[in-house]
Amino acid sequence: MKCGSMTAPNNQHHTLAAAHVRHHPLFKGVDDAAFEQLYSRCQLLSFETHEIILHSKTERESLLLILNGTVEVFVQGAAVGKEEVLEILQTGDLIGLSSIADFLGEPVHIQTQHNVGVRSIEPTQCLDIPFDVLEQCWEDEEIRNYMLRQLAVRLKDVYASLAEQVYLAQRWGESEPFVRRVHDLMSSPVICAQSSDTIQHVARKMIDNNVSSVVVLEETRLAGIITESDLVRQMGTEIGNTQTQPSARSWMTPNPVTVNSDDYYYEALALFLTENIKHLPVIKDGQVVGMLTLSDLMRKKNRGLFDSIQTIEKADIAHLGRIKEAIYSVFANLLRDDLPVTHILEVLTTLYDRLVQHCLQLASETLKQKGLGGPPVPYCWLHMGSSGRAEQFMLTDQDHFLVYASVDHLDENDRHQAANYFSHLAETVVDYLQRAGFAKCKGNMMATNPDWRGPLSYWQQTLRQWALRATNNTLMQAHNFLAFRMVQGDQHLYEQFLQLIKEELKPSSIFLYRMAVLEKEHSVPTLDHPLRSLLRLGKKEIDLKKEALFPFHHALQILALHHGLYEGTPLDKMEHLVGKKVFTPSFKEELLYAYTGVMKIRMEHAWHQFNQKQPVSSRLPVSQLNYREKEDLRRALKTIRSLQQQMFIHFGM
Repeated sequence: MKCGSMTAPNNQHHTLAAAHVRHHPLFKGVDDAAFEQLYSRCQLLSFETHEIILHSKTERESLLLILNGTVEVFVQGAAVGKEEVLEILQTGDLIGLSSIADFLGEPVHIQTQHNVGVRSIEPTQCLDIPFDVLEQCWEDEEIRNYMLRQLAVRLKDVYASLAEQVYLAQRWGESEPFVRRVHDLMSSPVICAQSSDTIQHVARKMIDNNVSSVVVLEETRLAGIITESDLVRQMGTEIGNTQTQPSARSWMTPNPVTVNSDDYYYEALALFLTENIKHLPVIKDGQVVGMLTLSDLMRKKNRGLFDSIQTIEKADIAHLGRIKEAIYSVFANLLRDDLPVTHILEVLTTLYDRLVQHCLQLASETLKQKGLGGPPVPYCWLHMGSSGRAEQFMLTDQDHFLVYASVDHLDENDRHQAANYFSHLAETVVDYLQRAGFAKCKGNMMATNPDWRGPLSYWQQTLRQWALRATNNTLMQAHNFLAFRMVQGDQHLYEQFLQLIKEELKPSSIFLYRMAVLEKEHSVPTLDHPLRSLLRLGKKEIDLKKEALFPFHHALQILALHHGLYEGTPLDKMEHLVGKKVFTPSFKEELLYAYTGVMKIRMEHAWHQFNQKQPVSSRLPVSQLNYREKEDLRRALKTIRSLQQQMFIHFGM
């Protein structure tokens, strides 16, 4: 039994569908009279989004030709609600090819109660072609050849998919769960003390329970934490002190950093790195439920990350080159564990930011040794491009700029010294980043270039010049610049910088319009159907960066700027546009799926290229994509085209 609404054979839909399929290979060899007779025995079916077209136990008595729309073929898993999508079919594809054996009268070799189901994933229209119609056409050699090609292509795709699933099953079948939560890793019950307890009492609790930290409570509320290092440090300062019974309150670290019990292990790892701590109280519903230590995390995960973290923490100028290998080790493990793209990027962004901050600290110390002193005025070090969007996963070239506070209040000599200091700071940081693995930007979009370094007044002038002289080159520079993110610097200065951007861009609607016009020249491509690719008629190569990610980011950025958001990651911008009712929540989810899908493909292929010692490139031959990647990419490109069209509509294009 097929679902969907049947259309009467003599209405307008029937006429349009008949014209559409008249020259399809299944009917191409028959004359008009025979076609009318055959077509009258077919049925036109329409399906809404997510409607079942064929149930898994439906007996197949016909083929379905997709006239327009997209469907997915799925198999029901053993667990309730668990499904696996086997393939995606689109306009021109046939549903039910596996039933050709029944049509040909072949005996069943394997008795099974399982079959595949078919569901529409967008409004879809199909032509139901009964087997008796197919039988009448079967004598035509061209039709038999067409069906043979369809079956051969489908069989190849099925084998490729099966091989991939077997490989993954063998690779991961004995592995621990890929995504582990903090509550799976923490120690519980947590050892606690009251803030009024004596330090001797706290120390005794540590010894008796063989732990290196104790959570300090005030009644049931978390107040602080005392670790072994706290005890050693405080004992040194208390020597000679007349107080013999200090309380836990006087020795504890108040308001400690905590982690939620449902957070992922790598989110806890990020906290250990960024906060430079080794103990994390675990919170659930406002209460302390456990303790997580860095050593526990490394021991239980057992991915060799501890050495990587130590390398990042201890690298001096001579050993900055080791950091790249350490971060790549983390990336490889996250990718191997098949974690969500957004979480992989979050961890890597944390590590890369820490690397940059480390280089800034080393550079500051170097300048002091050279007699240049410290920063004469507050400054901000900002990244742009992929790092600014918090989506850098492998070291590429450097994209950054430097903003410092006004120097107008200084005399001419001091202004010169300030400019000299930030010039040397930029040169030193760029040198250290290069040693760590970041290549210099080929377009010289770095803080070492005076065009990308200056006080607030300079950046105000730059934005005004871009708005007045909006050439293609300045528009592309502006796109890169406006994907900014502060990595380190003075927060008050950053807020002034952000306010400056708002004031300059808010009245410049023509500037955003010109940015949108430029995107008209870079429309999102259509990835051809696998059949066309296999027959060497389709797109040979795709540049994931230029043809998918850039159109996505640029359209999203223009819309976000147009609706008052001047900073943030792609996820922040999507949430903002949902709040402004520019996007529906469902379209935001489609966008997120498209973005993470393209990023996952790019990550995996870039990592493969790196391991094969090939140049890492975003350009990929379509033949290197597996079937699932092709389908994910095709759907992603379609969604990104919709985003681009929404942006054009907003500007009346």
